Amino acid sequence: MRSHKALPFLLIAPSILVLLSLVLYPMAFALINSFYFWNLQTSPTPMFFNGLANYKMVFQTTPFMATLKNTLLLSVLGTFAQFSLGMAIALLLNTHVRGMTFLRSILIMPVTVAPVVVGFLFRYLFAPEGGILPWLLKGIGVPVPPQGMLGNASTALLSIGIADTWQWTPFFAIVLYAGLLSISDDMTDAARVDGASGWSMFWHIILPSLRPLAAFLVMIRFMQLFNSFDLVFVLTGGGPGTSSRTLSYNLYQEGLVNYNIGLTAAMTWLIVIIVTIIINIYIWLVLREQEV
Repeated sequence: MRSHKALPFLLIAPSILVLLSLVLYPMAFALINSFYFWNLQTSPTPMFFNGLANYKMVFQTTPFMATLKNTLLLSVLGTFAQFSLGMAIALLLNTHVRGMTFLRSILIMPVTVAPVVVGFLFRYLFAPEGGILPWLLKGIGVPVPPQGMLGNASTALLSIGIADTWQWTPFFAIVLYAGLLSISDDMTDAARVDGASGWSMFWHIILPSLRPLAAFLVMIRFMQLFNSFDLVFVLTGGGPGTSSRTLSYNLYQEGLVNYNIGLTAAMTWLIVIIVTIIINIYIWLVLREQEV
């Protein structure tokens, strides 16, 4: 009997060991070294204990607050745009119009492209000379900065968001479309018989039915966008200045360019704390809405 009771624990033991080695150990390593002065340009090992000095230097010597603002803008607005467009596409796919089967098959393609490749693609699309996007904007009367959208401080972050939205909106569309298929036809047919309009049906039947799925999608995508690095690195390099620098790019700059490991470790834990607070508030709000 004891062997049968121990079997489940033995089966999950390898997964627990992998989790401990790949997640907990690096986080503990970063936490310990966040209290030490350690720069690889001066020493291959931590030099001395300096308490909370690294955490203070994060705010004093790096553009942490500016990158936090950029990251929140990109994460919140990007997630909202991708969810809204994905929902619209999912509703369109659910209309059973001719040609939708072919559209569904090609919709997944942007998601399969590596973010670095997407970055290089949009560098050409955003090119001031010969880029199709500036040409289209000029054609409809929208002014384009002389230095290009990627080279202008007011449009660089927006351009990154456009590229990311192009890649990840189909992901929302496909998953939400699967959610729409799970909604009972009896429920929607009854609403139509009762005279519910399209908007009323969406707001009171479709959206509540998709709420658990949508809440999960929004949370996962927000966390992914909060850690954006690839597109920032390829498209703008965090510039001009720090106008499009995100927290992940800030970590790269301090850790792999300036080799300031202690400072980077402190910044890592600040980001972990910020994300944990945001996600817990989000989960609490979603659960509260479901209980109501």
